[in-house]
Amino acid sequence: MQQMIKQAEQLKAEEAKMLEAKKERALKMIAEVEVANKRAIDVKEQRKNEEKNLEQQIVEYNRAKAQREEEKQAELKRIKEEKEREVARLRELQEKAADRQAEIDALRAKRAFEEGERAAREKERRDLEHKQKVLKDMEEARQRQFFERETRLAEQAK
Repeated sequence: MQQMIKQAEQLKAEEAKMLEAKKERALKMIAEVEVANKRAIDVKEQRKNEEKNLEQQIVEYNRAKAQREEEKQAELKRIKEEKEREVARLRELQEKAADRQAEIDALRAKRAFEEGERAAREKERRDLEHKQKVLKDMEEARQRQFFERETRLAEQAK
């Protein structure tokens, strides 16, 4: 009986060892599962961070692209406005030149008209002088003829 008790105690001790080994394996498996879970969580977290970073890069790229496009549009607008100002300036210069040329042409026309009038008055004066000279010459000739006739008649009367 003692041997049975010894065997029972030995069985009990072996069962306790097996139970202890089983507990250790279970704890080891739990630890391995925890490590695997932690790794999986870390991998998941890393992927999440990578996705977040990628999304942030995409947002930043799109923001930078929008800013570049906005700057490009602003530059194009500035160039267009500058060209419009230059065209307006040139148009204004052209209008001033046309106005000045019109003034010059008007002044030339006025001078030409005045010169024509002066020439016409001068011609009229010369024509009048000529006419007066002709009339004077005719009057002198008439007076001479009259005087000659009177002289002839007086001589004849003598």
